[in-house]
Amino acid sequence: MRIMDTVHKKNGRLHIYVRQDKYKGELKSHNWVGRIYIDGKQKIVSSGTTELEKATIILEKWYDDLHLKREQSNNIPKKEDSIHKKEEETEINDQNKSNNIPPTRGLKLGMFEKLKNIKLSKKSFGQATAEPKNPGEVSKNNGIKKILGKFFKAKFSKMSVATEEIVGIDITREAVRVAQVSKDKDNKWILDKFSYRLFDQEKVGENLIEHKDYLSEEITLALANAKITTKNVAISIPVTSAIIRVVTSPLMSEEELKKAVETESLWENLVQLTDNLNDYSVFHQVINRNSKSNTMDILFVASKLSDINSFSSIVKKSNLNPVIMDVRCFTLKNAFDNVSHQSTTKAHSAIMEFGVDANYLMIIHNNIPIITDVFLRPQEKQSLIQSSEAQITPEGESVIRRYAMQIKQAVNEYETKYESKIHTINVVSSLKNIKKLLSLFTKNLPNTGFKIFDPLSSVSIPAYNKEKTNIINRSTITSVMGLAFRKLDVFGYYKFVTAVKNINLLPNRDAVRQQNKIKFLSGFALKGLAGTIAGIYLILIGLSFFQINSNKEKLITFDQVQGEFDRVNSRYSKLLKQKNEMQAALTLGEKINSNQVQSYRALAQITRSVPVRVQFTKIEFDGLQNINIEGSAFSDQDILNFIGNLNAKSLIEQASLVSMNVPTSDAEQSTSNKKGFIILCKLKDV
Repeated sequence: MRIMDTVHKKNGRLHIYVRQDKYKGELKSHNWVGRIYIDGKQKIVSSGTTELEKATIILEKWYDDLHLKREQSNNIPKKEDSIHKKEEETEINDQNKSNNIPPTRGLKLGMFEKLKNIKLSKKSFGQATAEPKNPGEVSKNNGIKKILGKFFKAKFSKMSVATEEIVGIDITREAVRVAQVSKDKDNKWILDKFSYRLFDQEKVGENLIEHKDYLSEEITLALANAKITTKNVAISIPVTSAIIRVVTSPLMSEEELKKAVETESLWENLVQLTDNLNDYSVFHQVINRNSKSNTMDILFVASKLSDINSFSSIVKKSNLNPVIMDVRCFTLKNAFDNVSHQSTTKAHSAIMEFGVDANYLMIIHNNIPIITDVFLRPQEKQSLIQSSEAQITPEGESVIRRYAMQIKQAVNEYETKYESKIHTINVVSSLKNIKKLLSLFTKNLPNTGFKIFDPLSSVSIPAYNKEKTNIINRSTITSVMGLAFRKLDVFGYYKFVTAVKNINLLPNRDAVRQQNKIKFLSGFALKGLAGTIAGIYLILIGLSFFQINSNKEKLITFDQVQGEFDRVNSRYSKLLKQKNEMQAALTLGEKINSNQVQSYRALAQITRSVPVRVQFTKIEFDGLQNINIEGSAFSDQDILNFIGNLNAKSLIEQASLVSMNVPTSDAEQSTSNKKGFIILCKLKDV
């Protein structure tokens, strides 16, 4: 279905156009139809007339009535939607009956009917169900969140692609080429690793996919020759195995588009596929939005799952992990974009692949690819191969003449439509006589320049890769360079700014992105932990540095402080000793009840009996006649002298040695020569 002559009313909110749906090759209706978006839903109604003025009046009244009903029935939206849906179906089917067209129930619905039936709640658009108290503040907060989210997503995307290693592998009929690139500190590309292997044409035959074992062996040898250890690879499929179209759709938000894709209603109406959609792997991306015409351009790329699985299985046999599946024409564009520095050249440029397998012209207009296939019959391809560099056969000249006519027609159509001139066409070809053939193109199209594209023109090549890349026709390595430039954006930021460079037809691409996202976040968390620990150590080192400087200042007066400390400590030790002696005397005094005369006198006699070399540690009185004395002496004789002195006292009946402690270990003997004792004194009865 296409929209023709769209008229915008009600400040651009009401779109009036003629439906172009066909039934059995004829238009279902020539009537003007109105379309609006309300509450996130699309609504369509037929005016019932082919006259624009009458239709405008009818459709504007429908628009006003619809909004009036919406305001009056704001609390019952489900009932309102049901009423409008019945009204639309009734009006359209009534009009179809008037034009002798069968009801649409048994037919495939048009795109707009399917899109309008997509139920998108307000929650799916991040809106609250209740009316916010301050819409301006909420809008401001949402805007800030959106900006911050976009900023952090961009940062994470840049970090993830910067740490990622991917090797590009290009498989053609002639050879397999592998390449891996990186960027220097000036953000310029470096061809780190590169190698290629020419195929034995007798082993590959007409169909490459049928010789997977041989191809995988050659890939393994090429990787080993280039010393590539990375397992993640980006590969491509031929243009002939892909469906590439830029389709125009009504303007939708990302949520609406996602819902339309999930229901498969979008591609059934925009893209007419001969096979079941489930048999294809589809990649899509919005590449242009036009709010004035309320439309958007979508890049649609699809390939059969069988073809994708066949190419994936080739690299898997080499124990590699395919993470990106691109289309060859876009790998050429990717290489062109990365080596072309002039924005005007990139905005309006042309790339032509010319050879035995693929022939097409791709014009890039504001990053939108316009691809024109060039048809060559098998005998014409054979004529190109048979033509040598020295002499081009008449049949070869005829082929180039017809080829140039198709190129001229495509260029003229583009220049007429977009009013933009194509001055030079960049040619990618593996034909050995390409230089001679290009001279014939220039002869047939004198106003258009043809040059062999060099994908290494602005790429730094290390000395060890000079010999491998020192070839006359460097355009043969364009595709592998375009694949090597690819990065797997696991956070999905670059798909909004570089749609054509972000194509990935792998059916499991979401799982691959999720797996790599987890891997990156794990590594990022580990680096964050290591950075945190390093930061803590740096802080501690800084604090230690300041502490050392502070201590150095304090150490200047250390000798003076130490001398003062020694003097004070000496006085303290003497006072402490006196305190301990006084405390011991008080403790001994507490053991004897001073109000008993005999006990007091006996204690006095015991005290006077103590020799100089004897010390008390404990005295216990049982309150009757027995006093236990614990202490220490320097020798046995001192203890005997003490016992003798006690027995000589008038109040002591008998003093005897109960026990004596002698130091046993060498450590005890070295630290103290005293001997402990316990003496029992029995007092006399008075």
